[in-house]
Amino acid sequence: MKNYKKAGIFLSLGSNQGDRSTNLHDACMKIRKQVGKIVRSSSIYSTAAWGVTDQPDFLNQVIEVETNLTPGALLEKTHSIEKSLGRIRTGKWGARIIDIDILLYREVELKTAHLVIPHPELPNRKFVLIPFAEIAADHVHPTAHKKISELLDTCTDQLAVTKFIED
Repeated sequence: MKNYKKAGIFLSLGSNQGDRSTNLHDACMKIRKQVGKIVRSSSIYSTAAWGVTDQPDFLNQVIEVETNLTPGALLEKTHSIEKSLGRIRTGKWGARIIDIDILLYREVELKTAHLVIPHPELPNRKFVLIPFAEIAADHVHPTAHKKISELLDTCTDQLAVTKFIED
C-alpha cells in the first residue's frame, strides 16, 4: 500500500449560507483536528453561484493538507465534517453551509461510484482554479498534465472571482 502521509492533497471549501467566512474557518479547524495538518491555504474568494445561479454568492478557498487517510477515508471524514457543521445534502449545486471537495490526491487517479479523483470539474471552474493557483500555481494536474496556472489561463468560466475582504 502507498504511503499516505505526504502532502499534495488539495481540498476546496465553499459556503454560501449563514456566516460564510466563519463556516470556512470552522471547517479548517475540524480538518486540522480530524484529517491532518493544513500545509497551505489560499485567500478567501467570493463568486456568484455556479450551476444553480439563483442563490447567494459563495466564499471559496483551497487548502493543501497532509494526512495519513486513504482517499476513501478522507471522503468519509470530509462528509462527516460537513454534516457536523450543519450541511444537509439536497439537490446538486444547491445552497450549502459548507462544501468540501477533494480536488487532487497527489498523483492518484480514482473513479468509484462515490469519488472521482482528480475532481472532474477542476479545469472548468475559476472559483477553484484562482485560489488553487495562489498556493500551487506550478502543481501539475495528474491527468491534464498541465500546471494549475495553465489550466487557469485556458479556463472558459466567465464568473467573476474576487478576493474577499472581511468588513
